[in-house]
Amino acid sequence: MSEPVSSSNPGPAVTQPPSLLPPSDGSWSHWIRSWVRDLAIALFIAGIIILFFYQPVKVEGTSMMPRLTDQERIFINKFVYRLENIHRGDVVVFWYPGDPTKSYIKRVIGLPGDTVEVHRGEVYVNGEMLDEPYILSEYRGSQSVRPTRVGAGEYYVLGDHRNSSNDSRVWGTLPRQFIYGKAELIYWPIDRWGLLE
Repeated sequence: MSEPVSSSNPGPAVTQPPSLLPPSDGSWSHWIRSWVRDLAIALFIAGIIILFFYQPVKVEGTSMMPRLTDQERIFINKFVYRLENIHRGDVVVFWYPGDPTKSYIKRVIGLPGDTVEVHRGEVYVNGEMLDEPYILSEYRGSQSVRPTRVGAGEYYVLGDHRNSSNDSRVWGTLPRQFIYGKAELIYWPIDRWGLLE
């Protein structure tokens, strides 16, 4: 016959998670101060992240339609290219080499070492036609541009609306030092909110 088992160890203490509701003992002022402090800390951290890593930018013009439209607001990541390389297809923001007081936004098509050619609106990289699902057929245009060799530390950039874009077809390749961010998020208007791909 088995004997009952007893233990002097009461087991681990069970603690209740902090309540999100105000205390019932009347210490409202302490509760409010605590929540205001936590909110201020959260806003401060968010501000630091935005200040050092992200920057709001207004899109001006139609050269990136249909993905980006005139007067949309986006966030660009100012830090990402310190950690990783620029990739084909990235939408980048840069100072226009012809007038560094102006800022442009375009898509990266050619990387260092590539040869880029435009033939009747179709883009070829290293002799192969580039698949561009982000381009509408009516925005592709029919222009032809002779082959361009992209040098070290340079990029070939194009607008998605080829009929309405001042880009590498006109002024040549873009030096790396002019690029200062990657477009990552549309935040206004709210119905267009979403990540950029």
